[in-house]
Amino acid sequence: MNICIVGATGNVGRKILDVLEKKNFSFDQLYLVASEKSAGKKILFKKKEYLISNLEEFDFSKCDITFFSAGGKIAEKFAEKAAKHSIVIDNSSFFRMDPDVPLIVPQVNYNELKNIKKNIIANANCSTIQMVIALKPLHEVFKIKRIVVSTYQSVSGAGKDPMDELIDQTKLALENKKIDSKNFTKQIAFNAIPHIDSFSNEGYTKEEMKMINETQKILDKNINVTATCVRVPVMVSHAESVNVEFEKEFTLEKVINLLINAEGCKVINEQVDGGYATQIEAEGKDETFISRIRQDNTNDKAINLWIVSDNLLRGAALNAVEIAEAYIKTKQ
Repeated sequence: MNICIVGATGNVGRKILDVLEKKNFSFDQLYLVASEKSAGKKILFKKKEYLISNLEEFDFSKCDITFFSAGGKIAEKFAEKAAKHSIVIDNSSFFRMDPDVPLIVPQVNYNELKNIKKNIIANANCSTIQMVIALKPLHEVFKIKRIVVSTYQSVSGAGKDPMDELIDQTKLALENKKIDSKNFTKQIAFNAIPHIDSFSNEGYTKEEMKMINETQKILDKNINVTATCVRVPVMVSHAESVNVEFEKEFTLEKVINLLINAEGCKVINEQVDGGYATQIEAEGKDETFISRIRQDNTNDKAINLWIVSDNLLRGAALNAVEIAEAYIKTKQ
């Protein structure tokens, strides 16, 4: 089994390496690939130095599984080329809504790995992943009718430059100096921006439409979903306030028990000061944390949840590696 990571020097690429090491993922050869700018550099992995190869010149016939974590434009240009030789697991949004490409969150729709037609598997959006992991066990029992979600997304979801800019803007704000935003539409330090990605139809942003469309593709096409996605001045981890309306009767006790026993979920739900998970506490953790579980006091068929997860780990790298593990199992 030979593994390749395209975009190995980026946030998610490096996180994939961390996950592979933590899981002691078995492979024969590891190839790290990036742009010409990074080619020739070395990355230390499991006490061994690996040379970065130039993507433009790389021979994908050497690979069995290729992780793409370099964005949609790179996936568009190179993923199908790589898929002629290996299974591609793509972290970008480029293939997610392709009807011939399965969009996988292993805890939710593992069986869709049987429907691989292009040798490409799409990894879902980070915000979508943490939400559907939490909602899957509830949907199986109570059947979800409608989801209303508002996200509070960290700057790491936009890349390294926005993370650096948050640090720079925070320093400037504390010194009462002028701030010019480069990677955001407005100042991000000490602020919240209700705008992630470009605007699309009917006033929704592309990030919001991703959550809507991907949730329906992964969980159930008949669920009504509406979303508001907000960028907040947090480094890592996304949080979500989710209102879920069911078709069937439920009790909070059963909801909580289902979530406690759900794969990938950790319930922290105490009605006391600090009895809930926050973004800082989720950073570096594999689990999707679920807190503030309560009945909607305006709708006896609905509940409210607070869902928090590390977007680089659970929402990208870990899900990608778990897809690889699930794919390997289907071939055994």
